[in-house]
Amino acid sequence: MTTLDDESRAAPVIALHCSGAGANQWRQLGETLDSLSGRYALIAPEHYGCDSVGPWSGERAFTLADEAARTVAIIDEQRGKVHLVGHSYGGGVALRAALERPHGVASITLYEPSAFHLLKGMGARGAAEFAEILAIASLTAEGVVAGDLRGAASSFVDYWGGRGAWSALRPSVQAMLTRWVPKAPLDFRALIHEPTPASAYADLRIPTLVMRGEHAPAPTRLIAETLPALLPSAQLIVVPDAGHMGPLTHAHAVNAAIARHIEACDSRADETLTG
Repeated sequence: MTTLDDESRAAPVIALHCSGAGANQWRQLGETLDSLSGRYALIAPEHYGCDSVGPWSGERAFTLADEAARTVAIIDEQRGKVHLVGHSYGGGVALRAALERPHGVASITLYEPSAFHLLKGMGARGAAEFAEILAIASLTAEGVVAGDLRGAASSFVDYWGGRGAWSALRPSVQAMLTRWVPKAPLDFRALIHEPTPASAYADLRIPTLVMRGEHAPAPTRLIAETLPALLPSAQLIVVPDAGHMGPLTHAHAVNAAIARHIEACDSRADETLTG
């Protein structure tokens, strides 16, 4: 168990959850990091729409920068660099935070980041995938506007988790997602209308691991396969048998890959300092 004194010396790992989840998504990652001799301290901030944070204020149109502001503030509070981890929406938020504080980030790990704005710049190659995202975003928003929150949450979960994913959830989780789902259209809009051009990612010379599931949905599969060409220090790995929700369904494999990437980045940094 990492003590408070240990945490003051441990390297922070900021893990950002997917839409509709919360900090508990990364519980097993925290256990994996704890096994590494207390060298890392997990920080798992929650997004707007979670019970712990509350809804977006509504004072203006919501953006990815608004969601990333909490993560940027955490980076600014640290004495050293942080390791960023993000899944799906959390991956999009992590990319935005890294662009705002590139010198404060030691490594990035992304599992199928939903950087949907990139699809718009892919021409014919990304047209079908972009249309697919617009369709699920529209279906979700229509359910929210109609007041069918449960139906909106059900279609959202079944898209990302596969048919039957909603019915497999515990009633308490279904109730939580039904409360959360009014935030989903904001997430989709922020990701789709993010103004960062693809060329801007060339400035992120940060060791980056991109992961996708073997059975990834077409939109996030294409994004994951495209990012290594945009990020100068990125590599892609495929998690066997996993889908978009791999960090939950294949937590052991995903968390082990995250830990290996973080440790390897720190080892290279130490060699540079001592060399």
